[in-house]
Amino acid sequence: MQRIIDMHLASWVKSSIRKPLLLRGARQVGKTFAVRTLGLSFESYVEINFEASPHLKKIFSEDSDLDPLRIIRDLSIALGKEIIPGKTLLFFDESQVAPRVIIALRYFYEELPSLHVIAAGSLLDFAIEKVGVPVGRVEFYHLYPMSFLEFLKAQNANLIIEAILTHDVNVPESEVIHHKILGLLREYLAIGGMPEVVQSWIQHKDPLLVGKIQQNIIHSYRQDFGKYAKDHQIQYVENIFESTLCQLGKKFKFSELPGEYRKRELVPALDLLVKAGVIHKIYQSNGQGIPLGATKSMDKFKLMLLDIGLSQTLLGLNLADWFLDRDTAFVNKGALIEAFVGQELLVYKNTYFDSTLYYWQRDVKGSEAELDYLIQLQGKLIPIEVKSSKNGHLKSMHIFLESHHDTPYGIRFSTHNYSVHNKIMSYPLYAIALGVQWKWNALASVR
Repeated sequence: MQRIIDMHLASWVKSSIRKPLLLRGARQVGKTFAVRTLGLSFESYVEINFEASPHLKKIFSEDSDLDPLRIIRDLSIALGKEIIPGKTLLFFDESQVAPRVIIALRYFYEELPSLHVIAAGSLLDFAIEKVGVPVGRVEFYHLYPMSFLEFLKAQNANLIIEAILTHDVNVPESEVIHHKILGLLREYLAIGGMPEVVQSWIQHKDPLLVGKIQQNIIHSYRQDFGKYAKDHQIQYVENIFESTLCQLGKKFKFSELPGEYRKRELVPALDLLVKAGVIHKIYQSNGQGIPLGATKSMDKFKLMLLDIGLSQTLLGLNLADWFLDRDTAFVNKGALIEAFVGQELLVYKNTYFDSTLYYWQRDVKGSEAELDYLIQLQGKLIPIEVKSSKNGHLKSMHIFLESHHDTPYGIRFSTHNYSVHNKIMSYPLYAIALGVQWKWNALASVR
């Protein structure tokens, strides 16, 4: 399946200022597959998985130097494969098992820049925390589950992708096409964006099989708890993982978690899940300037699981509802739809950085207001309101626009067709990429 990352990796290969690449992202989002696909374009491809081949860690041991020529010589002999700068793609997978690989990337950049090197790992950020990162000597790319556009691409729906990305927000889409794309969106919302799940759905169209795969992925995340949490922390990590979704779409409160736990025990456990990429924080920002991170509240945030499909499986929801009652499928699913929009925003933001999401809230007695997301576009703050159906007022949006005169417009994502009214640009839920102006890159990846 073709992914957006394929385009970025192809550009990385050709870049005249290329540096070794650190590929980040949670387990099973498609990092290894993407690199293997890239490897097909090289004369030779060498992959070292340190979980599968732990003996190779010795090449990067504390008592060994990190001379890149010595490293590729030892690897070549151990693997029986010649590593040739300019012709070989060298891939270090599950690099958190051998953290000194990350340090070695500096020397690959300084002393052997012609060799294409990528390091990845499902728990890579924990290794970075231990050994640091060679600042200015590596590049980062963060991979997330498949977006709705990638889901369409996997089904060769290129005409629909182009129709979405080139549409004029001032002109409604024809009702036939609008409802057709909403139908495809319902499929995506039911299964989510984990690559193995998407592949299974395309091949078999079996919701039961989708559920089994999702359960296996969730089980693999649980198995990882013991790899990054201390023994006494595992119970706290499990509690947060199981209970987070009960507060989906709301400001997260530790006090609402079941059990007799103290906040000081739960905070580090939550941080571990965030670092593993399993959970994302959405920070409250007062929206008083750019960058948004400078005005965020560290102790006020919402949480979302990395994938909308896994979220529903963890909540025990019936995925068939998305298919059986098409007219009301989106009704009363506001928190899930809000999480879907957040998932899309992460993909379409600059994934060379670990993008952070923000929402806006005003706590003024008698004039409370809240917007689901706040993003930065072309140097301006743009508020986003998410509606799971065609109904719903936009009071908070109007309050924000009236109090932030530098904001040119707001965005509403809903099941409504395209429209513009009173500085509010309305996009269908399937057109998030268009709404955040991701047009050019997406077109480049599908043509």
